[in-house]
Amino acid sequence: MRITPTTLPGVLLIEPRVFEDARGWFLESFNARQFEAAVGANVQFVQDNVSHSKRHVLRGLHYQTPQSQGKLVQVISGEIFDIAVDLRRSSSAFGQWVGHILSAENHHQVWIPEGFAHGFLTLSDTANVLYKVTNYYAPECEHTLAWNEPALNIQWPLQGEPVLSEKDKQGLNLQMAPVFD
Repeated sequence: MRITPTTLPGVLLIEPRVFEDARGWFLESFNARQFEAAVGANVQFVQDNVSHSKRHVLRGLHYQTPQSQGKLVQVISGEIFDIAVDLRRSSSAFGQWVGHILSAENHHQVWIPEGFAHGFLTLSDTANVLYKVTNYYAPECEHTLAWNEPALNIQWPLQGEPVLSEKDKQGLNLQMAPVFD
């Protein structure tokens, strides 16, 4: 498993080793020892979530505060453009974003620690996204940062307008959004 830091402190790109032969392939999608060594902490996941999205669906940018969540994100079918936005006011990268193509074909994963907003755009006809989280879903703590916030200048690979939920259409701008210390 290759684990690479990204341009945002704490966000990691994870590339599992894939063993392929005439029968198909095998990979180890999670190894607690390697993962904890890479993040430098004992991380406990408490919930797994799966979302199914159609082409051009954009989900996010979601986060919870004060009951925040770290997320380990992977695609089990299809392809997405995955985004993490640093919302830690004390971070030198506050308000910056990083994006990765995650797909069932490349098997890449992204670790997004607490203190970040997360979202993705579906690039394939459909995509199934699996993400492990470090804290339980708490609707009273959930917030949505506007996917098209000008201060972030996220370069979404869009052709036309995305398909958004009503909640995501009401996303807050960065100045109005609750952030982390």
